[in-house]
Order: sequence, then structure tokens, then C-alpha cells
Amino acid sequence: MALHLGRLSAGSCWRAARGCCGELRAWSPRCAAGRICRPPGTAGAGRCRGLGHRATEGGGPRLGTSLTAALAGLAGLAAAAFGHVERAGMVPKSSGARSPSPGRSEEEDALARRCSCFMAMPVTDLRELRRRPGDMKTKMELLILETQAQVCQALAQVDGGARFSVDRWERKEGGGGISCVLQDGHVFEKAGVSISVVHGNLSEEAAKQMRSRGKILKTKDGKLPFSAMGVSSVIHPKNPHAPTIHFNYRYFEVEEADGDKHWWFGGGCDLTPTYLNQEDAVHFHRTLKEACDQHGPDLYPKFKKWCDDYFFIAHRGERRGIGGIFFDDLDSPSKEEVFRFVQSCAQAVVPSYIPLVQKHCDDSFTPQEKLWQQLRRGRYVEFNLLYDRGTKFGLFTPGSRIESILMSLPLTARWEYMHSPPENSKEAEILEVLRHPRDWVH
Repeated sequence: MALHLGRLSAGSCWRAARGCCGELRAWSPRCAAGRICRPPGTAGAGRCRGLGHRATEGGGPRLGTSLTAALAGLAGLAAAAFGHVERAGMVPKSSGARSPSPGRSEEEDALARRCSCFMAMPVTDLRELRRRPGDMKTKMELLILETQAQVCQALAQVDGGARFSVDRWERKEGGGGISCVLQDGHVFEKAGVSISVVHGNLSEEAAKQMRSRGKILKTKDGKLPFSAMGVSSVIHPKNPHAPTIHFNYRYFEVEEADGDKHWWFGGGCDLTPTYLNQEDAVHFHRTLKEACDQHGPDLYPKFKKWCDDYFFIAHRGERRGIGGIFFDDLDSPSKEEVFRFVQSCAQAVVPSYIPLVQKHCDDSFTPQEKLWQQLRRGRYVEFNLLYDRGTKFGLFTPGSRIESILMSLPLTARWEYMHSPPENSKEAEILEVLRHPRDWVH
């Protein structure tokens, strides 16, 4: 996989370019004669079939109009983003990205340039990444690092105040991660974008959780070797009229006692508004649908329903938010086709969400509206600690980074005894939607 992106500067459209990474380059509204302006990571992709998707004649699938327009309007976001990123000291690596050397191939220099635009160097040693460029673990690690950098740059530009702290951590059992957190900003109360690349042996509790989902995996001496990597983010704005977003995209490999290897992808993206804004809900869902539709018309409705069912707070009888997409254990039709689908979904995060924050971050609000936001944040905490698979898996995995696992929790939340909103109020309106999910795109 080669996700080479252009230099950070204002422009009217995202453009993929060879030779650099994680950046945006100015591009004319029409792009160029006979060329399609594509989101980051799709340049030179050629014909792309995806999950049950047939490429259009003469090339791969085109972006839908809403997603293309959203991407075009966001090109200037990252222009000054690195001014709001504070890089923590990183563990020195002999294989780090340095200036090109005469003895290094063009491919090696391209990887070094690409990595220089990430929030921190990859968890895996660059020599290992160069050794296995076509391996899915390499492709996925680079994708999650690129996604982390693009989202952090966009958030920092919108906030304009607080800086992201970049916390690189290592796991003694194998692997590590990079947690980027912005707290007490002008716009965001807390925004975290974390990646992890870990390997080792699954704990019995983690294996039990997988078996509960129907995965019968054969262990040897009670051990089950695994590799897992993913990007996870939760963003909590200060303004109660600006929604919270969560996204997560991950890849998993397990090797059984007989040497058989199993792999699968999981992830999704969902929106949690404090107050319902119909226009926002339609924009968010349409953007995700267009990303899914590149790979098959059946994917969005299937994963939208899965999202509504998954983010259900059973003891409250309501959903955590207004949904989005969610999928897990996705292992067909092929690694490459599922990866391309995950790539499209990851690229839809910024255009689906950033316009909503820009629209509402300066809205006026009352103390009562802020109180309602705090009460809804309490519901967010309840779901994450009691039901969320990722949180539970992390807590059950030896050597996990607890601070990074609990990064999703808001700085502030509130619980009040027997609180019930007035009938026909704005608060009651969102509750009705959380109890009875809607179709936002038809």
C-alpha cells in the first residue's frame, strides 16, 4: 500500500500525491483535466473492487457528491495544524526517518518521508516495515498512523488553542502505542486519538471474550499468539450543541496451536449529539454511506443497523447516540478488499465530523443545556465501562495501557437521581431518537 499525500497548505480539495505524506496540497477546484480529486490514500489506486463492489468502466469507484464536497471544503483546515501539536520525546530508534542517504533505495526514502509526517515514529521498527511492505500488518500500521495524524491536525486547527500532547508508550509483553490527547482547549474539552500495535499471547479472559462471539480458537499450553493494531478516538467538544464523535478501526491476527492463522477487521464511527440537529445527522450519515457505497450498496444499511444494536445501553433502554456504522469479525471476501473498505471509512472521519464542530462551536447555550450535556456524558461513561468490547478487551489484556484505554471518558460528567426532561422539550426530542433509531439517508 502506498498512501503518499501532499504538503500542508490551503486548498480547495484533498489531493493525494506521491513522495510525501499526511499532508494537504492546494489544488484547483476542477483538479486537472480528466482527473478525479480523491481523498488521502487513494492516489494511483487503479481499479478498486472492494466488498462486493464492481468498478465503474474506466477506473475505480468515484466519491459521492456529499463526501467530495465535504473533502473540498476541508482542505484548508490543516494549514497551521502543526503549530498546535506538541511532540513528546520519542524513544530513539536507529532506523528512524533521517535525510536520504546514497545507500538507501527510493522506496526506503519514501517510507522515511511518509513517517516524518506522523505524530510519532511507527511502533514497529522501520527496518521491519521495509522488510515486509506487502504484509497486512505493515499496511494497517501505516494507515492508522496516517489517520491519527490527519485527525489530530484537523482538530488542532479547529481548536486554535490547546496543544496535543504526544505520548509514546511501550508494552513489555510486545509492541506499544502512541496516544495523542488535547485537553481544556478553546473548542474541545477532551480529544484523544490513540493508536496501538501490540502482540503476544492472549489472556484467558480475552480468549473467553472471543469465544463468546463464536470464535473457537485452539490454544497450545493455554497460549494463543496474536497481533492486533488499531486507531481509536473519542472527541468531546465543550459546546453542548457540538456533538461527540467516536471512531475505531482495527486489525487482528491469531495463530492457533496447529499453525492456522485467522484474521479479521473491525471498527466503525458514530455520533453522539446532546441535542438533535436533523441537518447534522443527515450530513454525518450520508458521508459514511458514501464511503461504504464505494464497496457495495448493502454495507451501509447492514453496518448502520449493527451500530444501532451495538451501542445500546440495555439498562437504560436507549442508544448512546444517533449511530453511524459498526462492524466486527469482518474476514471476507479477502484481506485486500476489506482493507480498502476500512481505508475508505477512515478517510471519511474528518469530512463527516469537522464541519459539524465548525458550525456549532460558537453557538450560545444556557446553563440548563450544559447540565443536560453533563447528564448525557454520564450515559457515555456507562456504556464504555459496562458494554464496550474494546474497553473490556483492553482491560483484560496483560500489559495494556490503562490511561489510553480510558482516554475515551470525558473530563466531566454528571448523574442526578431520577432526572427526567420535560415533555415536548429539546431534551425529550433526543431521547425519543435514542430509543427509536431513525433512517437518516432516505
